[in-house]
Amino acid sequence: MITSVTVIGLGNMGRGMALTLHKAGFQVQGSDIDSAARERLSAEGIDTAAPDALAPSDVYLLSLPTSAHVSAVLEKAPGLLAKAPRGSLIVDTSTSDPVESRQLAAKVIAAGLEWLDAPVSGGPSGAHSGQLGMLVGGQATTLERARPLLDAMTKNITHVGEAGSGHVVKLANNYLCAAHLLTTAEAVAMAQRAGVDPAACLAGLNSGSGRSAVSEVNFPRWILDERFDSGFSLGLMRKDLRLAHQTAQQLSLDDGLLERVRDAWHDERLALEDDDDFNRITVHLLEAARQYAADQPKEDRT
Repeated sequence: MITSVTVIGLGNMGRGMALTLHKAGFQVQGSDIDSAARERLSAEGIDTAAPDALAPSDVYLLSLPTSAHVSAVLEKAPGLLAKAPRGSLIVDTSTSDPVESRQLAAKVIAAGLEWLDAPVSGGPSGAHSGQLGMLVGGQATTLERARPLLDAMTKNITHVGEAGSGHVVKLANNYLCAAHLLTTAEAVAMAQRAGVDPAACLAGLNSGSGRSAVSEVNFPRWILDERFDSGFSLGLMRKDLRLAHQTAQQLSLDDGLLERVRDAWHDERLALEDDDDFNRITVHLLEAARQYAADQPKEDRT
């Protein structure tokens, strides 16, 4: 029975998951190499500890930027492979390299621990509300053991296969999201140049087969009103696209749209920084369309 969980990585996602699990009645400990992140969570009523001072837990929930960070937590500091109680469970909610995840999963199991890769979607708002989507790779028996904990954080859980499978499907998902942001922006820009209001265009797209989560959620929530505060950075999407392309190459998949989408997100001419909200990838297309529509006489629009 799972009663205690340590959340390692207290950024936008990890902090939200820690608070959600605390509200659900779990004994939660938060940890981060950044003392300010620990202090922020402590001020919200949750126990925190530096990485070298962790109390034992049933579950160690990792919310970290890259596979390298996950590897460091397992093998170096705090070194969970050696320090975590035997039988405890490692849940990696990061978006990580599937090949490295499978290697780490094997080490975790050899150390007498259990493993799930469980990348999430839904952003910080989903983490705070317990409405995340989760793609799980690992043994079915391990998932069933972890389900009460995961159910507290998610609205849906999809078991997609063995260790590493969750990360494969998450990279596929993020590739599609990245592509949809570009293609939807192009579609909206085309319509705006022809004199169609962007909101009206989106309403039409969302009534037809061209709709996606990007057109239904991202555009009205973060793009059309220029909020750009989704909590997911452009740098993280660039990282995920590099991983997706790397995975495709390792599997001898011919270069195609994935390579072109990756290159578009890394185009230096856009002058977008890694810290920018990832929805800003649409700005150059939409601003150009807005200016074109403003400059064109109505009778010249086609």
